[in-house]
Amino acid sequence: MRSRLIPVFVIITGVMTFCTSEKKPGWMPAENPLFTTWGEALDHTDPWPEYPRPAMERKEWMSLNGLWDYAIIGKDADRPAPQGRILVPFPVESALSGVKARMTDSLALWYSREFVIPRTWKEKQIVLNFEASDWETTIWVDDNLAAIHRGGYDPFWCNITPYLSDRKKHTLVVKVTDPTDMGRQPRGKQVLKPGGIWYTPTSGIWQSVWLEPVEKTWIGDVRLVPDIDKGVLYVTVIEERCQGPEGCPPVDMAPSLAEVTLASGGTTVASESGITGTAIALSVQGARLWSPDDPYLYDLKIRLITGGEVTDEVHSYAGMRKISLGVDNNGFTRLMLNNEFIWQNGPLDQGFWPDGLYTPPSDEAMMYDIEMLKKMGFNMLRKHVKVENRRFYYHTDRLGLLVWQDMPSGDEYIWGDKPDITKSHADSALFMNELTRMIETKFNHPSIVMWVIYNEGWGQYDTPAVTDYVAALDTTRLVNSASGWTDRGTGHVLDIHHYPDPVAPEAEKQRATVLGEFGGLGLPVQGHTWEQKNWGYEKMGDSTALLRKYEEFYAMVRQMVVENGMSASVYTQTTDVETETNGLMTYDRKIDKMGYANVRKAMAGNGK
Repeated sequence: MRSRLIPVFVIITGVMTFCTSEKKPGWMPAENPLFTTWGEALDHTDPWPEYPRPAMERKEWMSLNGLWDYAIIGKDADRPAPQGRILVPFPVESALSGVKARMTDSLALWYSREFVIPRTWKEKQIVLNFEASDWETTIWVDDNLAAIHRGGYDPFWCNITPYLSDRKKHTLVVKVTDPTDMGRQPRGKQVLKPGGIWYTPTSGIWQSVWLEPVEKTWIGDVRLVPDIDKGVLYVTVIEERCQGPEGCPPVDMAPSLAEVTLASGGTTVASESGITGTAIALSVQGARLWSPDDPYLYDLKIRLITGGEVTDEVHSYAGMRKISLGVDNNGFTRLMLNNEFIWQNGPLDQGFWPDGLYTPPSDEAMMYDIEMLKKMGFNMLRKHVKVENRRFYYHTDRLGLLVWQDMPSGDEYIWGDKPDITKSHADSALFMNELTRMIETKFNHPSIVMWVIYNEGWGQYDTPAVTDYVAALDTTRLVNSASGWTDRGTGHVLDIHHYPDPVAPEAEKQRATVLGEFGGLGLPVQGHTWEQKNWGYEKMGDSTALLRKYEEFYAMVRQMVVENGMSASVYTQTTDVETETNGLMTYDRKIDKMGYANVRKAMAGNGK
């Protein structure tokens, strides 16, 4: 799905030579310090078989995940012959890719594979989708240069129909370059020399790749805005059209009609029609509101009608919820969900995996983390300087876990009392493009309640203007300008970090106060560590000592929520990550260090 505000890629044409590999070796995971249970059981013939975009799902599609040919060579060199096989969608640095090779800013990673279009798709437009590829991705289809995309975290697509030849088998070639921390682009915790709080990088394709057939007009995007106070769900359908002289709609053709049906438990709640590009209002009086305790989702069916005929149909879902600021009976400014205060409590969630790095071994593995956090008693997580695939947010939607979504950081740092950094126009464009894409492509997920723009002064520039931009782009959520110690008095929250013990920010009238990071209690578990040398913000001797300290910290947090007006707390962190052993679980997810029931009781403080 393309951005409506900032171009995502450039469509151009060209020719290249395609090389085929005579040998097609099988796949084996590379040697690795740790594997998850799901990585050990991975079926390399069908990795990540689930539909990648559950919030806008079509019946017909084709996964291109699996074994591809690959080669690594200097970034300015012509494409070489394949050097081996790589398992997509796992990054080349990961064990599950079968390669586990490191990239640098001077190298290029080349992929290639063949695919066959089903006969029933012959008269269709063929859309090629990438859920994510890090960082600059160039795509050729049947020797035609079809698309260029820059960005490591956002999904992108291209209508490849004009580039398909008449041959039965088609070729797809992809070139990726990634400067990691040698560039100024958003990159999160990825570094070329991992250590401490910095982790192994991810390069190349790291999320699903798939094809979809569509008609000459199709649904390109959907924008959902719930208003629980008015009892209305606003649905805006964005129409896409093929472009070209042969059979495509004329440029001046009137917009198509969108027909939207909202249902609950198979019963229609509301059905309305309107032209594409305009908000269609669906009445949802007495709506069942979405919350972590009751993550209720309505079913949506959306049909596109062009010239009196249905040209596309997608299935989606919607949650009726509201996130806002409000004042409680004690005069504290609070984070409100559905006009009521709830203490938002969750872990810092890095989203790294020992065998897949940025890519979970499977959808089931990804769900496990969310399900475990729910069992532990958390109602929120802070997705830390990483953006996940859209299935992740589908699971937080349906399982009921609030999400604070960080923008991945990059560029220089602010230390001490220094002012915001100054970015060049080009570097600013890189940041703003990915920030915009993050918000636009995750906009419809009810679980996401806050955008976190900057973390601890990392890449922080022009804070007031960027905050205003995000607040205007998404009026349905709260904005956290700066999580950490570089507050500029902007946004909806004052967010401080303090390790290891919790500290309450001073209450404010205009903004809610939150503790954006604390804890970091470390406990390495023998046989489940990345390296023998590891660390934590405060190292515990055993699980009993860890639990006692955790109970002590959360007794303090509960008091701060009541007496100091603190609205939210974020504990570091969900799992160990590489040499960092601050996790509630080990990096391989095989050990729940304190036991989820004990964690739940510690946070509740009432033995439940």
